[in-house]
Amino acid sequence: MKNARYLPLLICLSWGGQAMADTPLDVSHPASPTAHIDVVNIKGEVTITAWDRNEVHVGGELGDGAAPLNIQGSENNLTIGVQAQGENGWLNWGSDKSMSSSRLDISVPRGASLKVKIVSAPLSIDGINGGDIEVNSVSGRVRINAQTPMLNVISVSGNIAFSGKAAQAKLQTVSGDILAPSLGNSVDLQTISGRIQAGGGPWQHLNLSTVSGDVQLAGSLASGGNITIDSMSGDVQLLVPSSLSSNVHATTFSGDLRSDFGTPKQPEHGPGSSLDAVAGTGNGKINVETFSGDLRIRKQD
Repeated sequence: MKNARYLPLLICLSWGGQAMADTPLDVSHPASPTAHIDVVNIKGEVTITAWDRNEVHVGGELGDGAAPLNIQGSENNLTIGVQAQGENGWLNWGSDKSMSSSRLDISVPRGASLKVKIVSAPLSIDGINGGDIEVNSVSGRVRINAQTPMLNVISVSGNIAFSGKAAQAKLQTVSGDILAPSLGNSVDLQTISGRIQAGGGPWQHLNLSTVSGDVQLAGSLASGGNITIDSMSGDVQLLVPSSLSSNVHATTFSGDLRSDFGTPKQPEHGPGSSLDAVAGTGNGKINVETFSGDLRIRKQD
């Protein structure tokens, strides 16, 4: 019975601690239809959704230890950032230890351009149509559904998943996978150990580089365009239309090489295979090099 006297106090302290850790957010700011918006969150989740309003709104919850959140700037250039109390810079690498996770639910004009920096925060972007998108991520996964003229995403260990359409795209990871089935005419894909599954086109320029990740690439080549693929130990499969018009050069040191365009050749001495073929009128260039991974160049009808 003696402990019963302390029960109401413990309940109050428990609820009080929870309120301090989860401060609701409800902040708005006028924005132009094509505003440039910077978003920074060190720890937590970020969800950005496009809507048909000339306004930016931030909902969600602010973590304990974070400074009050404000939307700064003008209608054309806005900044939304979570930082620890007492910190001056938006992105302080040690401040994630001094505050708990913040969840940002952000609504932006549909034509806005975004520049997002996150550390251990998963990111989702949906509905942007017309604005550029730039993302820097350390360990959070990145998911984007947008129509954008320029997409630039750099991630260390998080996966990148893109749907929609990007005229120009540069996607880079260290150990994360890249999934992007609808990339436009200029593409640069790089990973160390992550898997790449991408498609789209017609590509005027496509450059793909991987060390140990497998690659599956499916799409068409623009007139006079070029595709360059470089792989160390990952398997590579390239799917192109049967109407392909391109010079095709492919080599592998120890992997198996097979192609629906031309016949691979093996040297008299030593491992490896090579292929030099002309598809259609040869109005383009495809160059694929692998070291120990298998290589397949297939027709896709």
